[in-house]
Amino acid sequence: MAISAVVLTKNEEKNIGECLKTLKWAEEVVVIDDESTDKTVEIAKANGAQVYEHPLDDDFSAQRNFGLDKAKGEWVFFVDADERVSSTLRAEIQLMVNDQPFDSAQGKSSIINGFYLKREDKMWGRVLKHGENAKVKLLRLGKKGKGEWEKPVHEIWEIKGEIGELKAPLQHLPHQTISEFLEEINFYSTLRARELYKEGKRASLLEIIFYTKAKFIKDYFLELGFLDGMPGFVVALLMSFHSFLVRSKLYLLWRQEGGWK
Repeated sequence: MAISAVVLTKNEEKNIGECLKTLKWAEEVVVIDDESTDKTVEIAKANGAQVYEHPLDDDFSAQRNFGLDKAKGEWVFFVDADERVSSTLRAEIQLMVNDQPFDSAQGKSSIINGFYLKREDKMWGRVLKHGENAKVKLLRLGKKGKGEWEKPVHEIWEIKGEIGELKAPLQHLPHQTISEFLEEINFYSTLRARELYKEGKRASLLEIIFYTKAKFIKDYFLELGFLDGMPGFVVALLMSFHSFLVRSKLYLLWRQEGGWK
């Protein structure tokens, strides 16, 4: 069965080439680019990708749904530019999508409409085996037409029907410098705060203080992030800072609107 790989990009010239090299096996590779100003588009085209330039407008679900619309394969596989697909994962994907029972009533394969993937984070030369990120499972592989992405940030692919899970992890190379980590935290925390504001949710001073501390304690101690050494400490600290920024920005949004004192 045809598999389309979809990659969202924004100034990813450092990552996109290596990412696309691990997707050569897909029948189609589609890159949805958010108006990059570097060589992302040029590199993507040189690696055989079909590139569509489309503004993000602070809505990742809309961007992914745009990619869904452009993809032509029966199965669609979403990969981020800082992710890599191992030969083991590739083989498992090809096996699973081609091993679906045939539904004669509908004239096509059925049963499982999507698959969760584990993600293996590697930061500063070390694979993170603990902390909250070690338990992440993402619905990234699914049948076209079985569902759409929802929520502008921390988006979720809502696929109807049965969902399976693959064993081989998706390799992730996030935040290779502290400055990149901080830039991403600032960007995503702003989007998340706006989302919560639109939902009518608020943040108190006590919540800003105690939720942030609880986030670090949970990730570093309860989730055993300390076993990942310095990278585990940095991740726990900066993700708690992300929580601080989300709630602080949410608090300020209400103050600016005059609805919170």
